Amino acid sequence: MAAKPPQGDPVQDAPQVAEPKHAAAGLPAVGHSLRIAQQQMGVRRTALTLLRVNQKDGFDCPGCAWPEGDHRHTAEFCENGAKAVAEEATLRRVTPDFFAAHPVTDLAGRSGYWLGQQGRLTHPMYLAEGADRYEPVSWERAFDIIAEELTALGSPDEALFYTSGRTSNEAAFLYQLFAREFGTNNLPDCSNMCHESSGSALTETIGIGKGSVLLEDLHKADLIIVAGQNPGTNHPRMLSALEKAKAGGAKIITVNPLPEAGMERFKNPQTPKGMLKGAALTDLFLQIRIGGDQALFRLLNKLILDTDGAVDEAFIREHTHGYEEFAAAARAADWDETLTATGLTRDRIDQALRMILTSERTIVCWAMGLTQHKHAVPTIREVVNFLLLRGNIGRPGAGVCPVRGHSNVQGDRTMGIFERPAPAFLDALEKEFGFAPPREHGYDVVRAIGAMRDGKAKVFFAMGGNFVSASPDTDVTEAAMRRARLTVHVSTKLNRSHAVTGARALILPTLGRTERDLQGSGEQFVTVEDSMGMVHASRGRLEPASPELLSEPAIVCRLARRVLGPDSATPWEEFEKDYATIRDRIARVVPGFQDFNARIASNPGGFALPHAPRDERRFPTTTGKANFTAAPVEYPELPEGRLLLQTLRSHDQYNTTIYGLDDRYRGIKNGRRVVLVHPDDAHTLGVADGSYVDLVSEWKDGIERRAPGFRVVHYPTARGCAAAYYPETNVLVPLDSTADTSNTPASKSVVVRLEQSRTD
Repeated sequence: MAAKPPQGDPVQDAPQVAEPKHAAAGLPAVGHSLRIAQQQMGVRRTALTLLRVNQKDGFDCPGCAWPEGDHRHTAEFCENGAKAVAEEATLRRVTPDFFAAHPVTDLAGRSGYWLGQQGRLTHPMYLAEGADRYEPVSWERAFDIIAEELTALGSPDEALFYTSGRTSNEAAFLYQLFAREFGTNNLPDCSNMCHESSGSALTETIGIGKGSVLLEDLHKADLIIVAGQNPGTNHPRMLSALEKAKAGGAKIITVNPLPEAGMERFKNPQTPKGMLKGAALTDLFLQIRIGGDQALFRLLNKLILDTDGAVDEAFIREHTHGYEEFAAAARAADWDETLTATGLTRDRIDQALRMILTSERTIVCWAMGLTQHKHAVPTIREVVNFLLLRGNIGRPGAGVCPVRGHSNVQGDRTMGIFERPAPAFLDALEKEFGFAPPREHGYDVVRAIGAMRDGKAKVFFAMGGNFVSASPDTDVTEAAMRRARLTVHVSTKLNRSHAVTGARALILPTLGRTERDLQGSGEQFVTVEDSMGMVHASRGRLEPASPELLSEPAIVCRLARRVLGPDSATPWEEFEKDYATIRDRIARVVPGFQDFNARIASNPGGFALPHAPRDERRFPTTTGKANFTAAPVEYPELPEGRLLLQTLRSHDQYNTTIYGLDDRYRGIKNGRRVVLVHPDDAHTLGVADGSYVDLVSEWKDGIERRAPGFRVVHYPTARGCAAAYYPETNVLVPLDSTADTSNTPASKSVVVRLEQSRTD
């Protein structure tokens, strides 16, 4: 019997506010997880499903990409993982009757939370040109419609093929193969909006755009620096790894504009002691001003250089390039400028230095707090400089650790989901499949939106995700989508992107990670790559939400057969029937996947992809060594009477998926339209706690962007800084406000003024 979705669209702009928490997880997390799961799945289904999450014979959590250890707990999931599983395995259903009752204009007026709570999509749905409602359509007709639009294009480059991070390795490989055989490298993906800055910086400096540590390295570290990241909400299972590191003697420095409960104390729900008492995690909290991280690491590098015996001279001589130019720039770092840029005190920085100098094995972890600034790439390069100085790359217990978000976002890139593919990858595709892939670079996310806005792209196809809500400059993005001839979304659930359509639109429902995938050769499994380069299998066990669902590989294969026709020599029918045949081809195209099928069968916990800097201290850069860099120090300037805003997630949220309207750790209940402001800044600006303001962003183009009706919450942020949830604040970020080099939206440093709300 289907579970009943909530009635009505709840008010989200009248929150209740309490004091923020100082500990994460524990009994409240367990209770909240089980309550949400039972509401969505019922008691029996909850038990059967959650016990298979992240198990070696189970399915990979559709949430974050944090890795699993070899020895796994029976409950190997976190609170937000349980929410993600519950929403996918829900008993609620969105049938054709739902669409008959809700025209697109109605859906467009609903909140993202309400849309997501309606349940699983059950049938392919089609919005004809000029129609006001989606109607059911057969799969055959759906593929015909897509083929009609694709084959009518003036060039393959007028099509865009977007990918979300939850897509499996097998589906991602097929998807990029289809796009390139069709004739385009227009493969924007969610990496463009989150860790593209990490990939750009790491590829230049160490030769591979991935982190250099494995999970066991965190357990061996002497010092872990967590910068621009909130593990307690975004990667809660990371807290267990930090707890284990602390038990082994590691120290932790947290660098963040906001105090976060999870980094203060972690109450591990997997042990009685952890549940009752918990473990204090942070030894030193550096409450940095937004965007001041590059200045901080530059000064730390100067201080290391000035300390006798602190530099690993042998490592630098043998393994690095560009040291002298870097050292000259670092020695010029200025204390006064650094204190201005960071908002820190000299004493705090001196404390950090003492901890750094006593550590033989240091890891730096980061997330979007470092990647989504104009100067994000130089910032991450400065982090690499910091680690290279003391030989902390290619050593057990040390290295770079960009913590990826969505479950297989790193694997998608490994499989070739990239608008700027390496020539060697295209050469391997050509050799294996016998066609000439396009060589011209395609559009990333920001350029794809611009192409639709300017009429240069006419078909948008999304393999998962919620593109409209995830992208910057909401009004521009929505107008661009509406200019398309056809928009197509492969989805498990409703989201806002289904209500912002081209002239024609399709919703193609697909299997979730939790569901059994039966194809012509029998039951299938897929694989994913976690944030640390471990590849493992994922097997769903639940019956599909509807007999009408197709798997993502099946959707790609059938679409390719319909669009490419008999001229394609690629065995699409064989790939759909047996995913092992896809893995055989991946093994011949993608480095590190040799004997893919045999290795995944013999390693239930997964296998590690090769990483030359970590494994061999070999750096496949243009110089053949790890590259020091020397960029000018940058940080955001703040005009008088303004605040520097960062966008962030609530605790009841994963990316653009809203599980609920509470942010328990920050003391926010039943609301999302809040702006967190330091009490002293609020007093200076004349905004009282509980008053309502419009957030207005100011840009050099002279165009102001407004997010109305936010409740002011006095909160212990860094001075001069503010924070508010996305996607509600994406409207404030212009399309061309991006990170240099990576072109990632600069969502973490938005200059805003607060105006009395017109609705106050």
